[in-house]
Amino acid sequence: MNRSIFLIFMGWNFLSMAQSYAPPAGHTGSTAIHMDSLIFTSWASGIEVYRGFVFIEDTTFQANGSSLATFGSPSFALGKATGNPSDVVSLGDSGLAILTFDNPITNGPGFDFAVFENSFSDDYLEFAFVEVSSDGERFVRFPNHSEVQSQVQIHGFGLTDTRRIHNLAGKYRAGYGTPFDLEDLKDSTSININAITHVKLVDVIGSIGMHATYDSHGNKINDPYSSPYESGGFDLDGVGVIHKELNIPQITTDKVSFFPNPAQHQLHLRQPSESCREFIIYSLEGKKVQTFETCETEKEVLLKLPNGMYYITYELSGIIERKPLIISNQF
Repeated sequence: MNRSIFLIFMGWNFLSMAQSYAPPAGHTGSTAIHMDSLIFTSWASGIEVYRGFVFIEDTTFQANGSSLATFGSPSFALGKATGNPSDVVSLGDSGLAILTFDNPITNGPGFDFAVFENSFSDDYLEFAFVEVSSDGERFVRFPNHSEVQSQVQIHGFGLTDTRRIHNLAGKYRAGYGTPFDLEDLKDSTSININAITHVKLVDVIGSIGMHATYDSHGNKINDPYSSPYESGGFDLDGVGVIHKELNIPQITTDKVSFFPNPAQHQLHLRQPSESCREFIIYSLEGKKVQTFETCETEKEVLLKLPNGMYYITYELSGIIERKPLIISNQF
């Protein structure tokens, strides 16, 4: 085989193998959730940040007059993510942030919260481990996996195929959150997955040398290194909550019901008599994908959606309610 053709073939084959996990935002099968998605019910309200070094191999090295990362205020990571690359707090090498919430995060259907970083592209990615706690003392880390090669260091402005990354924050570009499902931690005895009060983010250093950090499978995690700047390390934009515990009386939603769920091509709707309302189905990214309106107490709705998880919203007693809807044509 001609050497050039061989190299092209090998390059194509190498890339074709890099498809174990979800692709970038906007691609079919991506789990990225846009910051404006209506599935977010609240955002982090408190934060503690412990900055890491700008260059962990030489802790005397300074950027902007400090050996620690200094870019951004911790308060920039509170409230709704903005997608603004400057509206973040940088953690530095192995730095960490601990966020708290007005209401505990609970384990609901599908993803429960999402973490936002400030990457300017789909493949310039900086990562962080994600841990959760029910008391602020005992934390459990989400299982994670990196299939990125660990033989050649990704340089400070190098690129990463997001399809090789699972359960590390920073998987998606600015404005799109990396979601996490508390069901992944259902066997943990140190936390209550229905009452998560703290989310901790720990910067992945990214070095494949002596300061390497490892995924849950013992693989070195290779991401852009070094980044000896005041804005080095993971850049936190926000943490959005999808499922939360309510500490106020909740209006019951059993007056409006849908079944089956998961659904295939049809959904049976049941609602109070003499009530007319509009129902809107949104994708995880917050895009309106189907709407219908009815005054009937029972109605069969034809679904024209591909497999995946969605949210259906409607108004009941002056409150906008939302329920998860799973489409599966394989059960």
